[in-house]
Amino acid sequence: MWDMTPEDTARATHFFIDLSRKDHRDPNRFKHRDVPTKLVAKAVPLPMAVRGHWFLSPCTDYCVAVQTAVRQADGDYLVSEWSPVVEFCTGDYAVEHLQQLQEKAKGTAGRLLKFSVFYRNQHPEYFNHVRKECGGWMHPALKDNSGSHGSPVNGKLHGVFFSCNTEFDTGLPPKDSPYGPLRFQIPAEHLLNHNISLYFADFYCMYTAYHYVVLVLAPVGSEGDNYCRTRLPMLDLASNPFLTYTPPQTPGEEPLFCHASGAILEVLFTEPVHVDQGTVEQISGHQLMSLTTANAKKDPSCKVCNISVGR
Repeated sequence: MWDMTPEDTARATHFFIDLSRKDHRDPNRFKHRDVPTKLVAKAVPLPMAVRGHWFLSPCTDYCVAVQTAVRQADGDYLVSEWSPVVEFCTGDYAVEHLQQLQEKAKGTAGRLLKFSVFYRNQHPEYFNHVRKECGGWMHPALKDNSGSHGSPVNGKLHGVFFSCNTEFDTGLPPKDSPYGPLRFQIPAEHLLNHNISLYFADFYCMYTAYHYVVLVLAPVGSEGDNYCRTRLPMLDLASNPFLTYTPPQTPGEEPLFCHASGAILEVLFTEPVHVDQGTVEQISGHQLMSLTTANAKKDPSCKVCNISVGR
């Protein structure tokens, strides 16, 4: 809203709005500051409701300014000076937006395959640091900005990333990894059980045919669980297209864990994990640096993993 004198309000017939992404080098400079850039609406009595329609990207800085205009008898406009520039930032995806993204992700999930371990690949330096400096604990780190720009976990939620995808022919984790030659493996029940909340957080690709689904595992009542509960869609542990846990049905029976076969799952566990809960071994395959997703940008043109509210 902008303050206007009663005289200006009475005379104005139109408004011009200049809205653009914030230029970090000079946040108050518009491409066309000397001319109106968009005729938006006819003037209406106060309180003014100027109606325009823009598609704004989430988590993005914008700046906006307004001009009033008086239409003359000859059809020309008498245009005011620009108002002060207002800067604002759009918010994350709402839960409703993530539910749209989740529906799209279902289409690529594929059939469910059994698995028994979560795993995490890193370099020797990482595990040396964990043992010597952290008492054996892998502490949660802040989620980077890879994936959808509007995901509420980006830059806000701490966690330890794990994978659980298996190879079709062996039912075991892949031999290759883009993250390092050492693999920490932990039995699935340590991270996924009846005391865990499961959330959908993102769906994206990086200009490739395969897609990534980001899921969050948070112990019930934990800080991570409380953060996700109002921001992310919760998934039923026993019945969802991405990652399931079925508890034992009879005494002596083992729990059943399954993962989606059609997408690459990135699982963020929100609490520290101790290396003594699993094993660390050298992978038998190669390190594939080209497949890393660290700060990877989502393909904004992909029709499979984008929704209409922005990139």
